Amino acid sequence: MPKYLVVVESPAKARTINKFLGSNYVVRASYGHVRDLPKSTLGVDIENGFEPKYVQLRDASKAVKAIQEAAAKADRVLLASDPDREGEAIGWHVAEILKKTNKPVERIVFNEITKRGVKEAAKNPRSIDENLVNAQQARRVLDRLVGYKLSPLLQWRIRKGLSAGRVQSVAVRMVCERESEIRAFVPEEYWTVDADLFTPREEAVTARLHRVDGEKPKLPDKEATDAVLAGLEGAEYKIASIERKEVKRRPYAPFITSTLQQEASRKLRFTPRKTMSVAQQLYEGINIGADGTVGLITYMRTDSTRLSQESLEQIREYIAGNFEAAMLPQKPNFFQSKKGAQDAHEAIRPTLVQQTPEKMKQYLTDDQFALYSLIWKRTVACQMAPAVFDQTTVDIEAANCVFRVTGSIMKFAGFTKLYEETKDNTNGEKEGDKRLPEMAEGETLRLETLKPEQHFTKPPPRYTEATLIRALEENGIGRPSTYAPTINTIMERNYVVREKGRLQPTELGDQVNTLLVENFADILDLGFTARLEEDLDHIEEGKGEWHDLLRRFYANFEQDLQAAQKRMVSELGYDDTNCPNCGKPMQVREGRFGPFIACTDYPECKTTLKVERQTTEPTEEVCEKCGAPMVIRMGRFGRFMACSEYPKCKNTHNVDDQGNKVVRETKEPERTDQECHECKGVLLIRTNRQGEPFYGCENYPKCKFTKPKELDVPCPMPNCGGNLVPKRMKARRFIGCERYPDCEFQAFGQLDKEHKCAKCGHPWTTVVRAKNKPAVRRCPHPDCGHEETLAEADGGE
Repeated sequence: MPKYLVVVESPAKARTINKFLGSNYVVRASYGHVRDLPKSTLGVDIENGFEPKYVQLRDASKAVKAIQEAAAKADRVLLASDPDREGEAIGWHVAEILKKTNKPVERIVFNEITKRGVKEAAKNPRSIDENLVNAQQARRVLDRLVGYKLSPLLQWRIRKGLSAGRVQSVAVRMVCERESEIRAFVPEEYWTVDADLFTPREEAVTARLHRVDGEKPKLPDKEATDAVLAGLEGAEYKIASIERKEVKRRPYAPFITSTLQQEASRKLRFTPRKTMSVAQQLYEGINIGADGTVGLITYMRTDSTRLSQESLEQIREYIAGNFEAAMLPQKPNFFQSKKGAQDAHEAIRPTLVQQTPEKMKQYLTDDQFALYSLIWKRTVACQMAPAVFDQTTVDIEAANCVFRVTGSIMKFAGFTKLYEETKDNTNGEKEGDKRLPEMAEGETLRLETLKPEQHFTKPPPRYTEATLIRALEENGIGRPSTYAPTINTIMERNYVVREKGRLQPTELGDQVNTLLVENFADILDLGFTARLEEDLDHIEEGKGEWHDLLRRFYANFEQDLQAAQKRMVSELGYDDTNCPNCGKPMQVREGRFGPFIACTDYPECKTTLKVERQTTEPTEEVCEKCGAPMVIRMGRFGRFMACSEYPKCKNTHNVDDQGNKVVRETKEPERTDQECHECKGVLLIRTNRQGEPFYGCENYPKCKFTKPKELDVPCPMPNCGGNLVPKRMKARRFIGCERYPDCEFQAFGQLDKEHKCAKCGHPWTTVVRAKNKPAVRRCPHPDCGHEETLAEADGGE
């Protein structure tokens, strides 16, 4: 019996697969890539057709040794890395390091890590797909060229530690441009008019002004609104038409990578990175008791909405056996994949629909259960019948105006009985029944009141991680495997921060984006980046040659790079000059640490001139501590004002967007009638870095006695009589009783005196916020403990 070595990326995947194959199979993990471009050099031979120079990764040496030793004892090698470009490239690199063994190497691919899926793949090996490998090599070389050439320029021009990337810089540009739109937005006033009416049966209905003189109403101000109201004085409100129609809403397509990340962000508050990490665990295998370790979902990096025939039959059988007959449509539902999708893959779905979330819950962590439930429900719901609504539209004529009211009643729940997608920017509104009273054409309605209301247009919302992924996908930027790493990178680099669930560029991000857009408009152009992705797809499909793509790209990129270097050097006062040694022209050259000026007769003449970069901006401010001029510097969190005599003088100030000094407001601490327990001085009410008040001695820093300030809230424990104070236990803050240890009451979260407990009426509550989870309002009373999930905007003091 021949012996096989199976190579996968991760040890978790290896353990799962090892249980499905016979004793003549040995499974080893590569722990990701085993070879890559070197970190210390470009690693691409530009002069020799952009040939990459791969090196074995130091961290992979142990895994490589284990794979080589196992290959020496095997008859054949099967590469079972993930079924995408990256997985194909990992397999190809493993094959390259095994060439010396002279063992036959084949590729096996499976979309789900189940016994049936793995065994079927092992029976049908194929050769490595060179087109997939070349597409990945082209992407890797493109990313290396852009990152390696642009990052030093950013570090030289702005500050050390910065990086640029082909996709990440476009994502930063999108966030920065949205912020620019918000800053430039000028609200415009507009008005609406609602009519509160009563039917002949004295049932209330509210209609909105829909037409004036047959056209959409234009009410830019109060004067225009008053003119319409004047025309309605004494008017009769008569029902002109009633239109009733049945509206169907089809179920949503099964998840692809981008939609899973978006929905997990909205519903579960998962970051894209966390979503992919938990999905990886579900894909690679979970121990489910008697059935052992098995993959619960299919491969999670996909842009195809296709479901296999076998899975469709499974899902339809489950719906027929567990829901009413009307829930199962006559034919399966099919969904159109986006242009360029890899239809060889399937959508993300459960490997076995009979493994319901309730059955699997005991084997899963909370995060795994939440994500698996989301995937399972979406998959089953996609094969259910549409939801059906009865929609009624009533037009009411009054003078030269038409008022309209629309009602909708759910006639049949359909797929919504199992799953509803969360929408962005709905302000908590949900689609549901809006019933209208009984009305008939020709009836006259009684006017109760006209309600004019002033509104102002709102700026476009900032991106969330979910909406940024959707925008990247809609613009053809990146691919399923790149969305999560891209967002993670721009946040780790401090180009973008998350504020109240929204992405906002930092001052550093704005500065980096401005520099790149001014000098590399093509690289950061959304259309150009999307076309580059299409070119990579063509290589994967065998319709393009990867070296040709790199040559075309680099020809334009090199021109932009040289022009940018020359422009930046000129801005610092270094114009082209003649060589002081040989008299020939000097030119700007690219160095590892930024641009420099060199003789054009190199290598005959090796004269160079160093270009000193401008690291500070002069100001008119004078240091109040030492009298030296103050300058603007760039720090980790953006620009700030510092003394020019640093490090002798370390005086600093914040600056505003225009570079003006922002003076920190300081107010004298409030004196109290309390005495310091240590030095008998007077206690003052001071404020810490978090803005929280506390008692501190007037003799600080000689006396460092402090104690927490009361919150003016009595302890809720029965018969205690103490007051609550802020406390800290290690790094965690909480509210505790001043009578501790006699009273051990404690509550975590922000104190909120404005909201009572909805259940027991306790006069105050706490708001607890956890990372990647919705905020929770909690009652602190020992006999209640009621909890409720809050909308994002709600909060405490």
